[in-house]
Amino acid sequence: MNQLPTPPTPTTGLAENLRALGARWGWFVGLGILLSLLGLAGALYVLVMTLVSVLFIGIVMLAGGISQLIHAWRVREWRSFLMWMLSGVFYTLAGLLALYDPLTGAAILTLLLGALLIAVGALRLWIWFNNRTQRGWQWLALSGIVTLLAGILIAVGWPENSLWILGLLLSFDLLFQGITLTLLGLALRRGKEG
Repeated sequence: MNQLPTPPTPTTGLAENLRALGARWGWFVGLGILLSLLGLAGALYVLVMTLVSVLFIGIVMLAGGISQLIHAWRVREWRSFLMWMLSGVFYTLAGLLALYDPLTGAAILTLLLGALLIAVGALRLWIWFNNRTQRGWQWLALSGIVTLLAGILIAVGWPENSLWILGLLLSFDLLFQGITLTLLGLALRRGKEG
Protein backbone atom coordinates (compact mmCIF):
# COMPACT_ATOMS: atom_id res chain seq x y z
CA MET A 1 0.00 0.00 0.00
CA ASN A 2 1.39 3.40 -0.98
CA GLN A 3 1.69 5.86 1.82
CA LEU A 4 1.08 9.50 1.15
CA PRO A 5 3.85 11.84 2.23
CA THR A 6 3.03 13.74 5.36
CA PRO A 7 2.53 17.43 4.73
CA PRO A 8 5.09 19.71 6.30
CA THR A 9 4.08 21.37 9.53
CA PRO A 10 3.93 25.18 9.52
CA THR A 11 7.01 25.41 11.73
CA THR A 12 9.00 23.16 9.38
CA GLY A 13 8.12 25.36 6.39
CA LEU A 14 8.95 28.48 8.34
CA ALA A 15 12.31 27.10 9.45
CA GLU A 16 13.19 26.18 5.86
CA ASN A 17 12.19 29.64 4.62
CA LEU A 18 14.26 31.31 7.33
CA ARG A 19 17.28 29.17 6.43
CA ALA A 20 16.88 30.13 2.77
CA LEU A 21 16.61 33.81 3.72
CA GLY A 22 19.56 33.50 6.09
CA ALA A 23 21.77 32.54 3.16
CA ARG A 24 20.91 35.88 1.57
CA TRP A 25 21.27 38.10 4.63
CA GLY A 26 23.84 40.28 2.85
CA TRP A 27 21.27 41.41 0.28
CA PHE A 28 18.99 42.62 3.08
CA VAL A 29 21.83 44.55 4.71
CA GLY A 30 23.02 46.01 1.39
CA LEU A 31 19.53 47.13 0.38
CA GLY A 32 18.94 48.49 3.87
CA ILE A 33 22.10 50.58 3.76
CA LEU A 34 21.22 51.87 0.28
CA LEU A 35 17.70 52.87 1.34
CA SER A 36 19.03 54.50 4.50
CA LEU A 37 21.52 56.55 2.48
CA LEU A 38 18.79 57.59 0.04
CA GLY A 39 16.59 58.61 2.96
CA LEU A 40 19.38 60.68 4.51
CA ALA A 41 20.17 62.32 1.17
CA GLY A 42 16.49 63.04 0.68
CA ALA A 43 16.29 64.64 4.13
CA LEU A 44 19.08 67.00 3.09
CA TYR A 45 17.38 67.84 -0.20
CA VAL A 46 13.68 67.76 0.66
CA LEU A 47 12.63 70.05 -2.20
CA VAL A 48 14.28 67.72 -4.72
CA MET A 49 12.69 64.73 -3.00
CA THR A 50 9.28 66.43 -3.12
CA LEU A 51 9.65 67.14 -6.83
CA VAL A 52 10.82 63.59 -7.54
CA SER A 53 7.83 62.15 -5.67
CA VAL A 54 5.39 64.46 -7.49
CA LEU A 55 6.92 63.59 -10.88
CA PHE A 56 6.68 59.88 -10.05
CA ILE A 57 3.04 60.23 -8.99
CA GLY A 58 2.37 62.26 -12.15
CA ILE A 59 3.81 59.51 -14.36
CA VAL A 60 1.78 56.85 -12.55
CA MET A 61 -1.42 58.92 -12.82
CA LEU A 62 -0.81 59.59 -16.52
CA ALA A 63 -0.26 55.89 -17.21
CA GLY A 64 -3.36 55.01 -15.20
CA GLY A 65 -5.44 57.62 -17.00
CA ILE A 66 -4.39 56.47 -20.44
CA SER A 67 -5.11 52.87 -19.43
CA GLN A 68 -8.58 53.82 -18.24
CA LEU A 69 -9.29 55.74 -21.45
CA ILE A 70 -8.24 52.73 -23.52
CA HIS A 71 -10.41 50.51 -21.35
CA ALA A 72 -13.36 52.90 -21.68
CA TRP A 73 -13.23 52.74 -25.48
CA ARG A 74 -12.91 48.95 -25.42
CA VAL A 75 -16.12 48.62 -23.35
CA ARG A 76 -18.05 51.56 -24.83
CA GLU A 77 -21.18 49.42 -25.13
CA TRP A 78 -21.35 49.09 -21.33
CA ARG A 79 -23.42 51.40 -19.20
CA SER A 80 -20.28 52.37 -17.24
CA PHE A 81 -18.53 53.82 -20.31
CA LEU A 82 -19.02 57.40 -19.12
CA MET A 83 -17.63 56.62 -15.66
CA TRP A 84 -14.49 55.00 -17.13
CA MET A 85 -14.11 57.86 -19.57
CA LEU A 86 -14.41 60.61 -16.94
CA SER A 87 -12.08 58.76 -14.58
CA GLY A 88 -9.51 58.34 -17.36
CA VAL A 89 -9.74 62.01 -18.33
CA PHE A 90 -9.35 63.09 -14.69
CA TYR A 91 -6.31 60.88 -14.10
CA THR A 92 -4.71 61.93 -17.38
CA LEU A 93 -5.21 65.65 -16.71
CA ALA A 94 -3.96 65.31 -13.11
CA GLY A 95 -0.88 63.42 -14.31
CA LEU A 96 -0.17 66.02 -16.99
CA LEU A 97 -0.57 68.84 -14.45
CA ALA A 98 1.87 67.16 -12.06
CA LEU A 99 4.40 66.71 -14.86
CA TYR A 100 3.92 70.22 -16.28
CA ASP A 101 3.95 72.07 -12.93
CA PRO A 102 5.36 69.89 -10.12
CA LEU A 103 5.09 72.70 -7.56
CA THR A 104 1.34 73.02 -8.10
CA GLY A 105 1.13 69.24 -8.04
CA ALA A 106 2.98 69.21 -4.72
CA ALA A 107 0.56 71.78 -3.30
CA ILE A 108 -2.47 69.75 -4.39
CA LEU A 109 -1.03 66.46 -3.12
CA THR A 110 -0.08 68.05 0.22
CA LEU A 111 -3.59 69.42 0.65
CA LEU A 112 -5.06 66.02 -0.22
CA LEU A 113 -2.70 64.36 2.28
CA GLY A 114 -3.79 66.76 5.02
CA ALA A 115 -7.48 66.17 4.23
CA LEU A 116 -6.95 62.40 4.17
CA LEU A 117 -5.19 62.43 7.55
CA ILE A 118 -7.97 64.55 9.06
CA ALA A 119 -10.61 62.16 7.71
CA VAL A 120 -8.75 59.03 8.89
CA GLY A 121 -8.10 60.55 12.32
CA ALA A 122 -11.75 61.51 12.70
CA LEU A 123 -12.84 58.03 11.58
CA ARG A 124 -10.54 56.36 14.12
CA LEU A 125 -11.90 58.61 16.89
CA TRP A 126 -15.47 57.81 15.85
CA ILE A 127 -14.72 54.06 15.90
CA TRP A 128 -13.06 54.46 19.31
CA PHE A 129 -16.02 56.45 20.64
CA ASN A 130 -18.45 53.70 19.60
CA ASN A 131 -16.24 51.02 21.22
CA ARG A 132 -14.70 52.97 24.12
CA THR A 133 -15.86 50.47 26.75
CA GLN A 134 -13.69 47.73 25.24
CA ARG A 135 -10.25 47.02 26.71
CA GLY A 136 -7.28 48.38 24.81
CA TRP A 137 -9.26 50.72 22.58
CA GLN A 138 -7.53 53.77 24.07
CA TRP A 139 -4.69 53.05 21.63
CA LEU A 140 -7.08 53.61 18.75
CA ALA A 141 -8.07 56.93 20.32
CA LEU A 142 -4.41 57.92 20.61
CA SER A 143 -3.80 56.91 17.00
CA GLY A 144 -6.83 58.93 15.91
CA ILE A 145 -5.70 62.02 17.82
CA VAL A 146 -2.15 61.85 16.42
CA THR A 147 -3.41 61.32 12.85
CA LEU A 148 -5.98 64.11 13.19
CA LEU A 149 -3.39 66.54 14.59
CA ALA A 150 -0.93 65.66 11.81
CA GLY A 151 -3.62 66.40 9.22
CA ILE A 152 -4.54 69.68 10.90
CA LEU A 153 -0.87 70.74 11.06
CA ILE A 154 -0.45 69.99 7.35
CA ALA A 155 -3.67 71.88 6.48
CA VAL A 156 -2.76 74.90 8.64
CA GLY A 157 0.73 75.15 7.10
CA TRP A 158 -0.56 74.79 3.54
CA PRO A 159 0.54 75.85 0.90
CA GLU A 160 3.97 76.84 2.26
CA ASN A 161 4.68 73.36 3.61
CA SER A 162 3.92 71.75 0.24
CA LEU A 163 7.52 72.43 -0.80
CA TRP A 164 8.95 70.10 1.82
CA ILE A 165 6.33 67.88 3.49
CA LEU A 166 6.10 65.19 0.78
CA GLY A 167 9.88 65.00 0.42
CA LEU A 168 10.36 64.79 4.17
CA LEU A 169 7.79 62.00 4.52
CA LEU A 170 9.37 60.06 1.64
CA SER A 171 12.83 60.53 3.17
CA PHE A 172 11.66 59.25 6.56
CA ASP A 173 9.98 56.29 4.90
CA LEU A 174 13.16 55.36 3.01
CA LEU A 175 15.29 55.81 6.13
CA PHE A 176 13.07 53.61 8.31
CA GLN A 177 12.72 50.96 5.61
CA GLY A 178 16.50 50.93 5.31
CA ILE A 179 17.02 50.58 9.05
CA THR A 180 14.42 47.80 9.21
CA LEU A 181 15.98 45.84 6.34
CA THR A 182 19.48 46.25 7.79
CA LEU A 183 18.36 44.98 11.20
CA LEU A 184 16.45 42.11 9.55
CA GLY A 185 19.54 41.13 7.55
CA LEU A 186 21.72 41.16 10.66
CA ALA A 187 19.13 39.05 12.53
CA LEU A 188 19.08 36.57 9.64
CA ARG A 189 22.88 36.40 9.77
CA ARG A 190 22.82 35.69 13.51
CA GLY A 191 20.16 33.02 12.94
CA LYS A 192 22.28 31.41 10.23
CA GLU A 193 25.33 31.31 12.47
CA GLY A 194 23.40 30.05 15.50
